[in-house]
Amino acid sequence: MRSSLLLALGAALVATPLRADPREPVGELPAGLERIRGWLGGERPVAAERHTASISSDAASLSFHEVGREPLEVALVGGRVLASGHAIGHYRPGGPLDRAWRALVLEASRLPTPEAVALVRGWQARGLAAEELALAHRIRDRFDGLAAATAGDLGPRPLQAGGMTIDLGDLSDPEALEAALREAARRAGPDLRITVPDGQARLGHFTIGSTDTVRGHLLVLRGSADIFGLLTGNIATVDGDVVVHPGGVIDGDVLTLDGALRDAGGEVRGTIRTLGPGRADPAPAAPKSALRVAAERAFGIVGVYLTLLVLGFGLVLFGRSQLEVVADTVSFSFLRAFVVGLLGQMLVIPTFGMLVVGLVLSVVGVLLLPFVVVAFGLLLVVGIVGGILAVAHAMGETYTRRRLALGHAGSPNSYRYVVVGLTALAALWAAWVAFGWVPVAGTLVLVAAALVTWLLATVGFGAALLSHAGLRESFTGRLITPEALTDEFLWATPQFGVPAVKRPTHKTPTPLG
Repeated sequence: MRSSLLLALGAALVATPLRADPREPVGELPAGLERIRGWLGGERPVAAERHTASISSDAASLSFHEVGREPLEVALVGGRVLASGHAIGHYRPGGPLDRAWRALVLEASRLPTPEAVALVRGWQARGLAAEELALAHRIRDRFDGLAAATAGDLGPRPLQAGGMTIDLGDLSDPEALEAALREAARRAGPDLRITVPDGQARLGHFTIGSTDTVRGHLLVLRGSADIFGLLTGNIATVDGDVVVHPGGVIDGDVLTLDGALRDAGGEVRGTIRTLGPGRADPAPAAPKSALRVAAERAFGIVGVYLTLLVLGFGLVLFGRSQLEVVADTVSFSFLRAFVVGLLGQMLVIPTFGMLVVGLVLSVVGVLLLPFVVVAFGLLLVVGIVGGILAVAHAMGETYTRRRLALGHAGSPNSYRYVVVGLTALAALWAAWVAFGWVPVAGTLVLVAAALVTWLLATVGFGAALLSHAGLRESFTGRLITPEALTDEFLWATPQFGVPAVKRPTHKTPTPLG
């Protein structure tokens, strides 16, 4: 056996040509010695998980990486061909071999790793001279033992302790950990040893089963983490996602670097933080067209209109008498209601503060504080929304009764009043939708619509306060005598038990002279 091996070595040495160029560096390895080193090494093929391609003005390199091993790299740099750092020949910069290799590297940079592996293994450089053609064959021989990594090659692997120490106990400052995490993800081979205090480090995809419990912190490099069970500490991933499945629980914080957290139905009890590559600002969104902006505004106004309409119908159905009292207060005490509403807005916050302080100073009040706060907020919302609906009711009633007094058909009822009043308010904002895109006019219309809406809301809020939400009628009576009312009300509305008469159909003759 030994004699056979010696004969093979001798044959390989004889078949190896002597160096034609005495300037060739001593570090170059002839093709025969390369084959001998491959035979003696007995190394298994490289299962490439990823690859990198680099092109510059005077260099072009292609590297294939497998976790736990040195990368397989071939580079053409400054006239020399380097294989994993060792010179294996010379080439002419800008010559046919240089151009063919650059084209290969450029194409490999656009392909996924399995396709790039197939590309370099089948590389055929054409149009080369004898010396460069032999060198091209030597380059391709470097990739004979290259294969694309399979799913089994990419399985989860525990990392040995030692080397770098990355503490995941506090993830509140992710920027402080970013440099260490990126450096750990770049390492390979014997240098890839990481110590995680009170935890562990994994390389590649990692899964916590539904019946498993992993105690302590977890670091996953170049892979995703699927959480079906329980993780009691913090977790950080680099170039991978954290997927929390149904039943999965992360009891600590989550940090993803060049990845994201995907919630598939699990639970994360800590804080979620994400860092992207370089944290570049997202690309600005394309500006919306004027038609799309107008459509979005119109849909918003229609939504508010329908919501208030439903609330108004409900208020008419269940609190018609109170709504009419507040509406009458708006109609006949408009200025007083505005003043009271303005003062009410100014006193809302002080009143709330005094209420909270008064409750805090007593033992029983502290227990009632949450309920009182909620009740105060609800009363405030009811006062504002109910006041707006009362204003709409008053506007609709005034418009409807005037039309009835002019002889138009129709029936006076609160539902119709609410619809007419809310439609008038919606028409005010519809003008903003129509002209909001105009540079100056749109702003003026918006200011006018907001000002009128605030004015009417203030009047409605004041009327609700004056009438005690419709329970008090002292502010609902007309401040003028029935005799002073206009004939439109007298024709259409009974006054103090006096039935309304029909409006005369004949025209009043014009007095002479």
